[in-house]
Amino acid sequence: MTIRSLIQEMRSRPHRVVHNAALTANSSDPFSWSELPEELLREILIRVETVDGGDWPSRRNVVACAGVCRSWRILTKEIVAVPQFSSKLTFPSSLKQPGPKDSLVQCFIKRNRNTQSYHLYLGLTTSLTDNGKFLLAASKLKRATCTDYIISLRSDDISKRSNAYLGRMRSNFLGTKFTVFDGSLMPQTGAAKMQKSRSSNFIKVSPKVPQGSYPIAHISYELNVLGSRGPRRMCCTMDTIPMSVEYRGGVASTSIRSFSTQSSPFFRSHSKPMRSNSASCSDSENNLRDPPLVLSNKTPRWHEQLRCWCLNFHGRVTVASVKNFQLVALSDCETGLPSERIILQFGKVGKDMFTMDYGYPISAFQAFAICLSSFETRIACE
Repeated sequence: MTIRSLIQEMRSRPHRVVHNAALTANSSDPFSWSELPEELLREILIRVETVDGGDWPSRRNVVACAGVCRSWRILTKEIVAVPQFSSKLTFPSSLKQPGPKDSLVQCFIKRNRNTQSYHLYLGLTTSLTDNGKFLLAASKLKRATCTDYIISLRSDDISKRSNAYLGRMRSNFLGTKFTVFDGSLMPQTGAAKMQKSRSSNFIKVSPKVPQGSYPIAHISYELNVLGSRGPRRMCCTMDTIPMSVEYRGGVASTSIRSFSTQSSPFFRSHSKPMRSNSASCSDSENNLRDPPLVLSNKTPRWHEQLRCWCLNFHGRVTVASVKNFQLVALSDCETGLPSERIILQFGKVGKDMFTMDYGYPISAFQAFAICLSSFETRIACE
């Protein structure tokens, strides 16, 4: 059986059928998928990983392999590198892992004014008009005193009660300050509550039980009370990322938490708070001493001939807008100079089309939340 026929066989059968066949092999089946030798399986997965350059849409074959059974999923997890080193988004866990250091992941956002929803896509080509690979969706909920943005893995199920719920972002009344929350990746089902009650007598609760949402970033826009000319000024404090990852050769967390739920066959991850209560871990002690990473928008220059503020987006932005921005790390306390490396850039290319390019040390989820804050109308900041 060739690799191509093997992939076609896996993709033609539903995930549940393949999963059951891997667990309980019938006598009529010639072999069980989970009984393949590890050396042969590893060779197959490596070839599937590198076929056609390893980009989408060919990467759906890697996802199909991870959905066969538990042994395939564990081995696929070992072979597939995180986005920080591979620059590829493969599984849902990749959306909450840091982006690549040497390049920016090129994405774009489509806005739907009628439904107040936003969809994030991964750019498959360098063109600004391709269809892209769907990544995330967000829905805007206007309340009396604030505005909430619910972020989900599915465009047709954007709710805090959904299995696809990733997190949310909430603004203050003026729309000048935002807080990004990392939500629970698994709803509080009966099984989860039972597991939590069983482990309540222990000091440490099982990591498989979600502990609820917690803030991972704070975004603030500077008030322009005097009405002076110029673009918006914003500042982002990344609570889960220490400043050392940018200036002193630190490494951002890429830990993966597995949730054994029937509705989620793939391994997922979520960010860890920078200030941990565990005193036994040396990484936590270092994070306690390090201040959080602070991002600020790059100051544009005034073009005398065009009579406008200009930033070099390297062809990724084509329409002038007050929403356009580039984020860099704040000045290092040792050198006193601001970083020139762009971590996130966002700009308008059409009526309801925007580009979003992000890189290390923030994730796609964090970058998407920051860009959503730019859609809020705030007269006091312009």
